[in-house]
Amino acid sequence: MEIGQLAKVRRFSGSDGFARCGGEIILLNVTENLPGYLSIELPLDFIERNVADATERLKALNETCGANAKVLVRVGSPGRDILAAAEQLSADLVIIASHQPDMSNYLLGSTADRVVRHAIAPSWSTAEQDMPTGMA
Repeated sequence: MEIGQLAKVRRFSGSDGFARCGGEIILLNVTENLPGYLSIELPLDFIERNVADATERLKALNETCGANAKVLVRVGSPGRDILAAAEQLSADLVIIASHQPDMSNYLLGSTADRVVRHAIAPSWSTAEQDMPTGMA
């Protein structure tokens, strides 16, 4: 599961907090849409269950961290949809977890690589083990 964080900040100064400065934190998950030849082998509600699970995990993370963030879950291509959300929401910063690369990352690149390379806003990629519990 890929989880990207979008932090939208307006007039942020010091550590006064996002809310008092008119800012907003958005926790975003993009659940991969499966091709038809794979989805036929899975339960009919597979995507819906993944969306519900992602929503609950982000809500729990939000509560644990006390972020008072908006939770968004989308279905689609993680890299493309994280970038689209950042643009649509006029994000000022994109934060995304990355993982230990494997052979597919060397051939295709990871979602975090794609987001960092193509984001319209500054982006920050951090290792999964550095993310808050339940986020990576």
